[in-house]
Amino acid sequence: MKQELEQLLLAALRRLYADLPPQMPDPASVVALERTRDARHGDFATNVALRLAKPAGRKPRDLAQAIVDALPPSPLVARVEVAGAGFINFFLSAEAYARELASIHELGERYGCSTLGQGRRVLVEFVSANPTGPLHVGHGRQAAYGATLANLLAAVGYAVHREYYINDAGRQMDILAVSCWLRYLQARGEEIPFPNNGYRGDYVRTIAQALQEKVGDRMHRKAAEVLADVPPDEPEGDKERHIDALIDRARSLLGADGFRQVLDLALEAMLADIRDDLASFGVTFDRWFSERSLAESGAIDRALERLERQGRLYKQDGAVWFRATEFGDEKDRVVVRENGQKTYFASDIAYHLDKRERGFEHLIDVLGADHHGYVARVRAGLVAMGEPGDCLEAPLIQFVSLFRGGEKVSMGKREAQFVTLRQLREEVGNDACRLFYLMRSHDQHLDFDLELAKSRTNENPVYYIQYAHARVASVMKQLGARGLTFNREQGLASLSLLNSPHEQAVLQSVTRWPEIVEMAAVNRAPHTVVHYLRDLANAFHTYYNAEPFIVENDELRNARLALVLGVQQVIRNGLTLLGVSAPETM
Repeated sequence: MKQELEQLLLAALRRLYADLPPQMPDPASVVALERTRDARHGDFATNVALRLAKPAGRKPRDLAQAIVDALPPSPLVARVEVAGAGFINFFLSAEAYARELASIHELGERYGCSTLGQGRRVLVEFVSANPTGPLHVGHGRQAAYGATLANLLAAVGYAVHREYYINDAGRQMDILAVSCWLRYLQARGEEIPFPNNGYRGDYVRTIAQALQEKVGDRMHRKAAEVLADVPPDEPEGDKERHIDALIDRARSLLGADGFRQVLDLALEAMLADIRDDLASFGVTFDRWFSERSLAESGAIDRALERLERQGRLYKQDGAVWFRATEFGDEKDRVVVRENGQKTYFASDIAYHLDKRERGFEHLIDVLGADHHGYVARVRAGLVAMGEPGDCLEAPLIQFVSLFRGGEKVSMGKREAQFVTLRQLREEVGNDACRLFYLMRSHDQHLDFDLELAKSRTNENPVYYIQYAHARVASVMKQLGARGLTFNREQGLASLSLLNSPHEQAVLQSVTRWPEIVEMAAVNRAPHTVVHYLRDLANAFHTYYNAEPFIVENDELRNARLALVLGVQQVIRNGLTLLGVSAPETM
């Protein structure tokens, strides 16, 4: 309905533009309609006359009236009024709502979809957690947000590709590998103090056991060999120097191939766990992209050569630097260290160039809040390589705090005090996880109330929304138990009988769904869908408690059933986008 009203406005403006100054802005750039908050002001309102009054050289109210007079007739519009300083208020006809409800029944699961994206290719990269441990509750929020955002973009007509970037190169993977090897040695009886900077979770012991089963004693080395001349750990020494020395010693004692075997075993185990966890959470990817592959394919070298050809690199103190400050970053960035090792940043810019070379017009990186400095430097790299800076977008997902019985649950990854996503899902269920993660805007801190998520009360939004869906199913079962059937054609033809305030409220709410999908996609705001579904459920529950649906009058009964089945369809469509189930019974 909103789009059709906007087309009416555009048609009116184009009629008027012949009599307006030539410097007038493109009408398509100024037409904007919003839902009104007060029914006395109609269903939709626009301030287009206020925005155009100055360039048109007209008084806003006079211009508003001229626009109203130029509007083409439409069965969607009951009347149009000029209000206040020059607002234009649209009052929709009963036919408009009847036609929209019929669309819900006709389109079913496709209701709310559009062609806004026009098939443009967008790559959504999300989660991309280092495979050095199980996913924790923070990763869960990124997963829920990224998966839902991808669903929304697909719903409005984008060609969406979902990708997980595997950080399988670099120091953190080395730390995981040496942690697993040390646990392997401990399990074989060697008394080796575990490093403060190692990974301590039980999963490390599990990988160590798998290593034992695979290699037997082949990688066994004596503690004295491992610890000889290794600088002390904290508190006597430096934990960073200590762990790096242990990594070097492991490489020396096991050889490059042996160390790589430990690392690959750990990587495969962690990736299998992450894949399984996300798949069980309803989150899947079109591609799992390996950071290692960038080096092995020469992609990093090609990106650096491209920067070198354009004069964007320089050498200083033995390292190679990228002139990031020339492109808006706060400081220049090292891409090759003194020892010849390429940095994470070099991999990052090569990866994003690779995305563009694969034909993706828009790149969305869903990142944790601690990556706020990342975006400017990667965008700088893209611009320096000749790519448009605005092709990259990075929503930052704020942190999650768990509360149990009013008390905050402490979390710390390397110390193995964290709550995993799997543990959270097992406690509250996938549906509660997905919806609770999306209740607040991604740029706001989230307090996750475990007790509320498990409750079966109206205060729990998951229960409240799903209950609305199940209640409609229950109504239809009651209909069958009475020997009656639903006549959709009669119901849709009798919608004029739905004139109670409760029915009008439900009609107005349920037909907003296409606008909500578009708004949530454009604003990258899945929480908009959650809030809408809760409001729709509230309108339905209020209606359910006020009016009987299965009445004697056939026309009224079928009209009411047509309305509530439309509500059920929209709730199901919304829950599907969120990755939440729509149960028939509760």
